[in-house]
Amino acid sequence: MFSSLRREQREAVGLLQIGTFLEYFDLMLYVHMAVLLNDLFFPKTDPHTASLIAAFAFCSTYVLRPFGALLFGWIGDHIGRKTTVIITTMMMAVSCLIMANLPTYSQIGISAAWIVTLCRLLQGLSSMGEVVGAEIYLTEITKPPTQYLVVSLIPVFSTLGGVVALIVASLVTSRGFNWRLAFWIGAGIALIGSVARTRLRETPDFVDMKRKMKKAIEESSHYGLGKAADLLKSTNILLKEKINWSTLTAYFFVLSGFPVTFFFTYIHCGAILKTQFGYTPEQIIHQNFKTSLFHLLSWFSVSFLSQYVNPIKIVKIRSFIFCAIIIFLPLLMNNVRSPDDIFLLQVITITFILTDVPATSIFIMKFPVFRRFTSFSYVYALSRAVVYIVTSFGLVYLTNAFGHYGLWFIFVPISVMFLFGLKHFEKLEHETRHDNPETALIKPLTTSAT
Repeated sequence: MFSSLRREQREAVGLLQIGTFLEYFDLMLYVHMAVLLNDLFFPKTDPHTASLIAAFAFCSTYVLRPFGALLFGWIGDHIGRKTTVIITTMMMAVSCLIMANLPTYSQIGISAAWIVTLCRLLQGLSSMGEVVGAEIYLTEITKPPTQYLVVSLIPVFSTLGGVVALIVASLVTSRGFNWRLAFWIGAGIALIGSVARTRLRETPDFVDMKRKMKKAIEESSHYGLGKAADLLKSTNILLKEKINWSTLTAYFFVLSGFPVTFFFTYIHCGAILKTQFGYTPEQIIHQNFKTSLFHLLSWFSVSFLSQYVNPIKIVKIRSFIFCAIIIFLPLLMNNVRSPDDIFLLQVITITFILTDVPATSIFIMKFPVFRRFTSFSYVYALSRAVVYIVTSFGLVYLTNAFGHYGLWFIFVPISVMFLFGLKHFEKLEHETRHDNPETALIKPLTTSAT
């Protein structure tokens, strides 16, 4: 499968996959140790307020991502994809270094809560630019069907980073290691990753567009603006390429599926284990670790399956199964009798999680090159920020008011949105195939028509 790639392509795939793994190890380290670290950095309160504080700590990672998307989008679309992934890794190293040395709430009071929140904001910005930059980079240097696999391995390796973070968190809580050591390790590997990425070359799509724009400018000096305008039109790279807002909205709907499923599986179920079954942080982390192994296995499976089955078809089948699960989820939650029952529900939801994997590269190519990083990263960041905030705070109040049936108020609208967005891309795919069968899965969409 990788034999069709040139040496520099294989090197880029390796650097980006490893870098994503390291980046998400750092990001998820706090997420999975939150049951321990929130008690150290935030004031102790009653269970309801503690749930709101936990939601705040979790959402702080995502709330500023849309602003980061504009920043990294501008860098990615004007300076280059390579520069973006180097900067994001350095940002992660700095945030880990600060948290590794940060005094606790008992030592410096509320300042500890504010500083750790700022670090989480920085990590959220960094991870957003990281995963988007890596996916766009690999999409632009490879072709289908190998493209489907290498791009899908980005979330696989990000999940693997989370798995290793869970292992470290488990060791810290069960063996009595100093939790700061984990963040020192995270800072070190992020620094190494950023240095390693300096070996990357800029993507051919970005370089080619820059070259054509430069040529158009040179042509204007020799032949006049009319000649340059003709060249720009012929190469389909107008400076203000139009974005299909229907496509952008549809992709927001598609991307909204992952955060609600992830939060339910790891955070909401973890809270149930703590309140209903008296699980300690160590036990919750251990159960989430076992769940993450199934998460990793499911994404490995669909990534390699994309070499033989249309990726959008895979996404569609998984989404239908997930919707069927949602219908019975409150009833199943009402009949939970043991932590093993919770574990089974965690495995089922994370296996059929609503996600664009393994069709990510198909969606990416629907955006024009000079607007691709900005538009793709912004809708990615906005979906994470909005859905995580709505889900984390919403479930606190909805489940208090309606019990487990409150899950429907979140899951049902998100599932309908996901299917609507997916249908839009199926339509685009059908139209592209009809126009040009040979480039059906790689032809960018630059028109503003719906």
